[in-house]
Parts: sequence; C-alpha cells; structure tokens
Amino acid sequence: MRLEGSGWGQRNAKRLRKVMTPPEIGLWLALRRNDAGLRFRRQHAVDDYVLDFYCAPARLAMEVDGEAHNRDDRPMRDGIRDGRLATRGIQVLRYSAHDVLSNLEEVVSEIMTVALERRAQFEG
Repeated sequence: MRLEGSGWGQRNAKRLRKVMTPPEIGLWLALRRNDAGLRFRRQHAVDDYVLDFYCAPARLAMEVDGEAHNRDDRPMRDGIRDGRLATRGIQVLRYSAHDVLSNLEEVVSEIMTVALERRAQFEG
C-alpha cells in the first residue's frame, strides 16, 4: 500500500531488506558482484515507493514481480507507479520472478546493458 506523503517507503525499505524473496536474493547477489563497477541498492526508497533494486548513476530501477503482480488492479497500479518514477527520470525494468530464477544470466546481462547505456547518457 502506498500512502501519499507518509514516509512509508523510507520506513519499510529497511524491513523489506530482511525479507527478500529467493528471486530477489539471487538477483541481488548477481548485481552486487558485477565487473562494470556499477553500484546497486536493494529495497531503495524513492518518495513513498520502495524499489526492489536501484542503480543511481543510471537512474534505473529493477523490479522482480511475483504472481500477485498479474492479479486484480496490480498491473494498472504498477503502470501508474512506473509512470510517476519516469517523471523523475527513473526507468523501470520489470522481470517475473520465474524469469529471474530460470534465466538469471540473461536478466543480469540485460540490466547491465541498459544500466551502462543510461549511465553514459547521464555522465555526459
């Protein structure tokens, strides 16, 4: 749940770092040991949102979506959230938990490609 202006993201980011899902843990371990020198944050708060992963120099967020993201109004809510982040210059890459578990190398490769391109764009 997102509560406008409540500081919800900041308060929950620390808690969420302790309860990461297996796909999130696998992706985190792969991202933090990259050879490109990119630094990633996990469960990073931006306004009242908590991003699964964030690369600040690239203004790039990565989300690992479980099955719940396909139900009810979640796709619409995720779209609104991604749009709000885009207004801040943050691009969001979304991956299903299944893809992260079964194709981790490909997911990491795509993230690194996009992150390096975006970092170069913002560095000038």
